Amino acid sequence: MIKFINIFKIFIVLLFLSNTTFANNHFPITTDSKMMIKRGKILYEQNCASCHMINLSGAKNWKGVDEDGHRKAPPLNGTGHAWHHDDKTLHGIIKYGLAKLVKNYEGKMMGFGDKLSDKEIDSVLAYIKSFWSKENYEYQLKLN
Repeated sequence: MIKFINIFKIFIVLLFLSNTTFANNHFPITTDSKMMIKRGKILYEQNCASCHMINLSGAKNWKGVDEDGHRKAPPLNGTGHAWHHDDKTLHGIIKYGLAKLVKNYEGKMMGFGDKLSDKEIDSVLAYIKSFWSKENYEYQLKLN
């Protein structure tokens, strides 16, 4: 029952984030700019790779919990669930973090809004999307 409640809380946060508006509409985020992807790679390696791994594969046995009982970092390379979410939601998760938004959240995803600008977060997302299959990328673009 507790697991269901936590999943429900995450769903509510994702729903909230998908309805959040930003000062300027910078979505959809595409992989059209090689410079944006290069910048995103550097930022990803500096801020995300320690949990989501350098190759975006996520933590080993990512669907489980770590020794502290926290959810592990999922893969971002298209084999996880990130591509199921629109850009507003993904941007919001990176900026605000789930741990700050969901009471008793069982993961360690803290927001990076104090470290990364919106433009830098978009670059990280462009880099992440560059790993996705064409089908996943096109599906996700339609969500935007």
